[in-house]
Amino acid sequence: MNYTLNQLRIFKKIVETQSVTKASEELCLTQPAVSIQLKNFQNQFEIPLTEVVGRKIYITDFGYEIAEAAENIINQVYAINYKTLAYKGQLNGRLKISVVSTGKYVMPFFLTDFMKEHSGIELLMDVTNKNKVLESLENNNIDFALVSILPTTLNIEKMDLLQNKLYLVGDTKTKFEKGINTKDTFKSLPLIFREEGSGTRQAMKSFIERSNLSVLKKMELTSNEAVKQALLAGLGYSIMPLIGIRNELRNNELQIIPIKGLPIVTTWSLIWLKGKKHSPVSLSFLNYLKKGKEQIVQEKFSWYEQY
Repeated sequence: MNYTLNQLRIFKKIVETQSVTKASEELCLTQPAVSIQLKNFQNQFEIPLTEVVGRKIYITDFGYEIAEAAENIINQVYAINYKTLAYKGQLNGRLKISVVSTGKYVMPFFLTDFMKEHSGIELLMDVTNKNKVLESLENNNIDFALVSILPTTLNIEKMDLLQNKLYLVGDTKTKFEKGINTKDTFKSLPLIFREEGSGTRQAMKSFIERSNLSVLKKMELTSNEAVKQALLAGLGYSIMPLIGIRNELRNNELQIIPIKGLPIVTTWSLIWLKGKKHSPVSLSFLNYLKKGKEQIVQEKFSWYEQY
């Protein structure tokens, strides 16, 4: 057999996602490239690893066993790399973080200098919705999670990193005066919502219910970036985090609409399971943040204070 480490990684990801398309997206590869590697890998076995029924791929029992073996091989390769670095006296290992989708505008700034200082650390950062983030945390599949709304069903510890501000935002074609009537405004504006399970949607719905507002719902989109593009196109308005629209505000492509009761203010917090036994890598990252987070906020997020 001549299967490669790359083929093992690809097959493992296909099994995890149950989809060639999703695997290609997560691996940042084209779908044809993943399909070719899957075919080449499967051709080395006399027993099928997958079955295609209709347009859906199914993993055979044998395929699941091979995927488990592939994971063990990959872990052993990582272990060899880490042992080499440890022998050289370098901090090494994997740092696994799951981040809610809007957190992609926050977390990298708290990682950059730490990763530059420790070249032996491999960063695995999953950007997804709140429900999947909390699922990964609950299953202890990650070291940390970044959220803007703390979970109420998990026993956690936390470190607050940055204030999160959410405003009503839209394109700049219509001008809004200060002191506009909140209830009348929401009745007439087509609103764009995030999907169920999103922390931004949760904050938005809480504000609407708390303010007893009647709204005209326009559409539902599954990412902060998709909402932003819809706003730029003039499809509607949305309550969204300030952190993701800095450039659009500076370029006068989007505007903050002055509404009483906004911004909604929450906190970006790094959380982990209470009592978790941290690896040397995750413990080092915590210590790094304790010493340096204030400076990072001051240097990277000072523009926040304008709003």
